[in-house]
Amino acid sequence: MLTERNIRTRYVAVDFVATSLAWLLFNFTRFALMGFNGVWAKASLSTYLLSTPVMAGQLLFPVMMLGIYYLSGFYNSVFFKSRIEEFMTTLGSTLLGCVTIYFIAIFNDPIPDRASNYELVLTLWGLMFGLVWAGRLTITELTRRQMKSDRWHFPVLVVGVNREAAELYRRLHDDRRGSGYTFVGFVDDRHNSANGSAAIADEITATGLPVYRFDEIGDICARDGVKALIIAPSDRTNEETLRLLNPLFSLAIPIYISPTLFHLLTGKQKLRDIAGEPLVDISSPSMSQSTINLKRTGDAVTAALALVVLAPLMGVIALAVKLTSRGPVLYRQERIGYHKKPFNILKFRTMRVDAEKNGPALSSADDKRITRVGHILRKYRLDELPQFWNVLIGEMSIVGPRPEREYYIRRILERAPYYTLIHQVRPGITSWGMVRHGYASSVDEMIERVQYDLIYIANISLLVDMKILFYTVSTVVNGRGM
Repeated sequence: MLTERNIRTRYVAVDFVATSLAWLLFNFTRFALMGFNGVWAKASLSTYLLSTPVMAGQLLFPVMMLGIYYLSGFYNSVFFKSRIEEFMTTLGSTLLGCVTIYFIAIFNDPIPDRASNYELVLTLWGLMFGLVWAGRLTITELTRRQMKSDRWHFPVLVVGVNREAAELYRRLHDDRRGSGYTFVGFVDDRHNSANGSAAIADEITATGLPVYRFDEIGDICARDGVKALIIAPSDRTNEETLRLLNPLFSLAIPIYISPTLFHLLTGKQKLRDIAGEPLVDISSPSMSQSTINLKRTGDAVTAALALVVLAPLMGVIALAVKLTSRGPVLYRQERIGYHKKPFNILKFRTMRVDAEKNGPALSSADDKRITRVGHILRKYRLDELPQFWNVLIGEMSIVGPRPEREYYIRRILERAPYYTLIHQVRPGITSWGMVRHGYASSVDEMIERVQYDLIYIANISLLVDMKILFYTVSTVVNGRGM
């Protein structure tokens, strides 16, 4: 049986072959047009096809196009593809690629008639789009047929054991239409609810599916390869629902809720159709697949360049930290990141090594634990520079909510359950909350700062990231870091 990785590999292979064939067929047309104008009149077709520029394009352009296809987000998910989205994504990515190839390889062709160049690039676009889309559509349809024949199975857990959960299960189960979704059981979440003494609904028992305890959910997901969690409607309060979601983010699988719970959300979320049932994806923000890939690629490239360019400055800072206070140059501390995954954040040490000998404590501008050099580093946010390494390896983003320690997260969640929603995205070196509020010296200020982070998640885009970076640079240059 094919795996998700196998299907993704097929898409990549077919795209590469289709793009290579499009470039080859394009060059037949290109040679004919050039020959007609007398430019290649004395050359044979084989000589032209084996010429250095054509061969270089034959080798390099398909690879370049695979990069563009990746950035378009087409390979992110291989199941449940929309034919319209597939068509538009292919149309846009091949157009971008053809325009790029035009300026690299066609613009300076010795053709006296400029209109012929436009005909050439339109020919290349038509060939590339037609061949790539045909290959993709073939794989998509084959995958869809396998799903309809129930050769693919996507295990799903329903969280809830009330009548509404049973009704949701019935609708989804009766209208699967070969979607591949297989229900493996229900999860009793009533320890998170005021109705913990209520009995399991008879309709749940009648399904014959097992009912698991909430603390078993991680093991069940790992054992059965669960691909999605569906939170059933109930009489939970908003706070109870948000507290329910908090431990589920660490499972790193899609979490869907009914639109009837949409009012608890703080921003736009992805709407998903599962077997005809409209559900809201609460586990990720409303970002296009292309934006996700562009943001991650931009983070990695920028972080790599920053580590190289800023290496001399970081060397000077490291020396200053080492010479002026006892202890290590770098400070490592466990923080909670994307989907609640712990990681060690890196900073230049700005405090004494015994700064938290009495337990976790937030800092303030006049904190006596901060070293002389530490005050300067914090003022200009230079202590954050080592975090470009966290960005490079994928633990953080350049722009995103600031990560906190588990100790403070628990305290924040007691008063602001919606804080759990920030785990939808990677934490960042800088954030809208840091720009607008700065470092937090109390839980109250943390809660105030998270409001800005949730606004960011609700409106996340590359343009918003650029705006935050602009204000961050202004903050650093003017020394308003504290």
